[in-house]
Amino acid sequence: MRLQFILTKLLRGLLTLLLAVTFVFIVLRVSGDPVSMMLPDDTPPAIVAEYRAAWGLDKTVPEQYVRFIWSALHGDLGYSFRDDRPALTVVLERVPMTLLLGVCGFIITVVIGLFAGIAAALKRGTSVDHAAMAFSIFGHSMPNFFLAILMILLFSMTWRLLPSSGGATWWHLILPAVTLGIINAGTVARFTRSSMLEVLHQPYMRTARAKGLRLTRRVMSHAIPNAAIPVVTVLGLRLGGLIAGAVVVETVFAWPGIGLMLVNAVGQRDLPVVQTIVLLVALTMVITNFIVDLTYGWLDPRIENRPNKEG
Repeated sequence: MRLQFILTKLLRGLLTLLLAVTFVFIVLRVSGDPVSMMLPDDTPPAIVAEYRAAWGLDKTVPEQYVRFIWSALHGDLGYSFRDDRPALTVVLERVPMTLLLGVCGFIITVVIGLFAGIAAALKRGTSVDHAAMAFSIFGHSMPNFFLAILMILLFSMTWRLLPSSGGATWWHLILPAVTLGIINAGTVARFTRSSMLEVLHQPYMRTARAKGLRLTRRVMSHAIPNAAIPVVTVLGLRLGGLIAGAVVVETVFAWPGIGLMLVNAVGQRDLPVVQTIVLLVALTMVITNFIVDLTYGWLDPRIENRPNKEG
């Protein structure tokens, strides 16, 4: 794998990270004054000025930005306005719960999405294909908040099988994980079916069949590896977006992760916490895309040598 290929992807990732953080930083500064929103209206001006100075809000936006970037490069992302603790520490306390939800949701996505897509391709035109594609359309078009509410209405309020909110036990994990998994599985199933159909009609698949290889062997050894690149693309996007996609699901189910924390921090104007969460989400997306790009090079070395048509 060429060093130039890796360095190009790294530079693009760093630029994406910088742009995302810069955009959020500016939007948060121009959308309102957190001090006036957090303090009572009758707070003496001297106290307001003291809070502004303590939180660095008495400087101009460019000065705040330079200070933030410099501190971030040294591992300092500021202190939470609410907890008066390092924002990174506050956010990292919630990361394990979000990772637990995200990993379980991703496993459900992979298992259901790949199985439905492969089955639909192998049984093209049959009831299996129709059922798998109906599920794909359902998962792809269903808003995650609506599916989450529907799951609560059915499994918590009507059938009373599972808890509707919180994260105290493993039972609390089932509904949010299944909701997150189903939403993403529909897209994975659709891409998997399309990619598999393209591969199943290739000459080497007919050759493998003529050699007498069993269907399982042909699918596992020839079809799936050659259909992997488009599927890896969509799986990489879904994996990278787990934290961002979990914001709505965590809020509906009151799951104690960083998604719920982000919603609360935005409402409370806790700027350092919001910036830290956005930085973490952007970093996750960048790392995931970088891994996907490296996987491309491993699955198909020709990708590294293709000329860059973007620039």
